[in-house]
Amino acid sequence: MEIREKGSEFLKEELHRAQKELKLKDEECERLSKVREQLEQELEELTASLFEEAHKMVREANMKQAASEKQLREARGKIDMLQAEVTALKTLVITSTPASPNRELHPQLLSPTKAGPRKGHSRHKSTSSTLCPAVCPAAGHTLTPDREGKEPGLAPLLSLLLCVVPSKAVHLTYEPAWPLPPGEPPAPASTPSPSFSRQVDTILFAEFQAWRESPTLDKTCPFLERVYREDVGPCLDFTMQELSALVRAAVEDNTLTIEPVASQTLPAVKVAEVDRSTNTCALSGLTRTCRHRIRLGDSKSHYYISPSSRARITAVCNFFTYIRYIQQGLVRQDAEPMFWEIMRLRKEMSLAKLGFFPQEA
Repeated sequence: MEIREKGSEFLKEELHRAQKELKLKDEECERLSKVREQLEQELEELTASLFEEAHKMVREANMKQAASEKQLREARGKIDMLQAEVTALKTLVITSTPASPNRELHPQLLSPTKAGPRKGHSRHKSTSSTLCPAVCPAAGHTLTPDREGKEPGLAPLLSLLLCVVPSKAVHLTYEPAWPLPPGEPPAPASTPSPSFSRQVDTILFAEFQAWRESPTLDKTCPFLERVYREDVGPCLDFTMQELSALVRAAVEDNTLTIEPVASQTLPAVKVAEVDRSTNTCALSGLTRTCRHRIRLGDSKSHYYISPSSRARITAVCNFFTYIRYIQQGLVRQDAEPMFWEIMRLRKEMSLAKLGFFPQEA
């Protein structure tokens, strides 16, 4: 019995010790569980913070990208506008040198009889050798020749730039109002002006669309080959064949200069009248009043031309100006309006080669 009691006490002590150790382990498990919950909570907060920071960075990057794209579009628009201004201003090259001062820039050089503001300009390139009369329906500006039949001055020409801006349609319309021949009575006011219907020629339109996909000045493409054969060639085919070939090459290379004769004369009235006397046209060989002269490239030689020859040259220059605008991406229109503008310019070349031109005073 004594041994049994001792064994019972020993077992009770062991049980008490085991219960005590178990209690300590439960407390340790509870503490570790709390640590785990705390770590999980911190991990969730850290993950949420990282996601929020990542979203913030992505949002800022998108905003910066949108701002950069906007600035890029604005910069491209400014570049297009500046290129259009440069192209248009090439039509009016105003020079002033000690040897040949420009009297428009230095009015003190004019005589008292010509001290007033002068119309016209001294010289202009063949990109659009003449833009008169011209109408720009997109901006509501009209360029018309003055009483002396000269080109419009700098201010009206710069107003044409309003037509050549990015994201707007470009309309270069130079519908002529041909003066009546001397002695022909004007039409009655009640007579309605003739109206014409028009229909797209599918062959011409297909050639134009193929050219518009990749604009080029290569005359071997079907579109330009037809225009050269039917319009440009006949319009620049003058009696003096050798000079005609040089003029045609200068027009194609954009190196032809047309200068009013009056702008190069002395300020004295009598001298101006002498320079406006009858000369022989260097292209046609006919005796006509030559109020303009041409210069080819950097050559110092000048050739006097008649109003008819000048009209034929400028009609071709107007066509080349427009297709250069298309090639440079300055004309933002659908295919059909661009096609009809080219057809109108071809009509101008046809009228010029048939002998119709604005009468100069």
